[in-house]
Amino acid sequence: MKKIIFLIAALVVALISLSSANAQTYPTKPITIVVGFGPGGNADIVARIVSQKMAENLGQSILIENKGGAGGLLASDSVAKAPADGYRLSLISGAFPAQAAALHKLPFDPAKDFSWVGTIISYPLVVVVPSDSPFKTLEDLVKTAKSNPRKLNYPSPGNGSLFHLATEVFTSSAGIEMTHVPFRGGSQQLTELLGGRLDVMFDTLSVVQPQLKAGRLRALAVTSMRRMPQLPSVPTVAEKFQGYEASSFLGLAGPAGLSESIVQRLSSAIKIVTSSGDVQQRFTDLGGEAWAGTPGEMAAYIASSTTKWKSVVQEKNIAAD
Repeated sequence: MKKIIFLIAALVVALISLSSANAQTYPTKPITIVVGFGPGGNADIVARIVSQKMAENLGQSILIENKGGAGGLLASDSVAKAPADGYRLSLISGAFPAQAAALHKLPFDPAKDFSWVGTIISYPLVVVVPSDSPFKTLEDLVKTAKSNPRKLNYPSPGNGSLFHLATEVFTSSAGIEMTHVPFRGGSQQLTELLGGRLDVMFDTLSVVQPQLKAGRLRALAVTSMRRMPQLPSVPTVAEKFQGYEASSFLGLAGPAGLSESIVQRLSSAIKIVTSSGDVQQRFTDLGGEAWAGTPGEMAAYIASSTTKWKSVVQEKNIAAD
């Protein structure tokens, strides 16, 4: 019996030593972050800002691999099926929990096939209308929509997308009905809004800010719980409809089974990077806010967001693209 106890104790010590060694030596080669969207967009820009700073902290270069398609699903799938060694990571966006809620078939299990590393940035949405719209306030919009069910329309990048679901939560909160006009991403929906063929749009500040500054769009509200520092005079939706909140985010994840030591090494690097004043300013310029959420906080946020969006999908009988 003593011999067995001794062997078990030795095994435990060996495992602890191995974990400690991994933490001290990782990474020993370049890391790849897979971005599910094309070059030049917010996700790509944030990935490159963070990767450069994280590389300095980790002592290894970090490569960005743009793997667009299916709203980020192809990128996530490539990481879900990668070795759990910390050298292939996925940049997870707000589309991830929306897709987990709206899509019946996924190439991976969104709850079991990933190791959450931590969030990086959060993006509230902005409710905008053309500058010549009769709607001067959110109350004007809601009043007209109540009197004319489904007459007003709004776009999104597709059925079941984050923007679609966020707008549908708003219509439920306001007790109104509007008509959804899905697009296949790109800038067409903004063009249609500016042309007066759409009535209102929910999108990130980075997309609408140039048109706001040019006076072609008017911001009625923001979807965060508190006002955005970039738009301090614009009220939140929650000021009118208590509890409303919708936002996108970016964070890092690896394949399931990533060791705790590697997760903590990466998470610590994210925290250091996002605490930098120049990085925080870059994020503000992109219409977001630094958010160094822990692995546990990221897991909880994705789980709660998936549950939230799933209830919307069921309530509204939404069939995702």
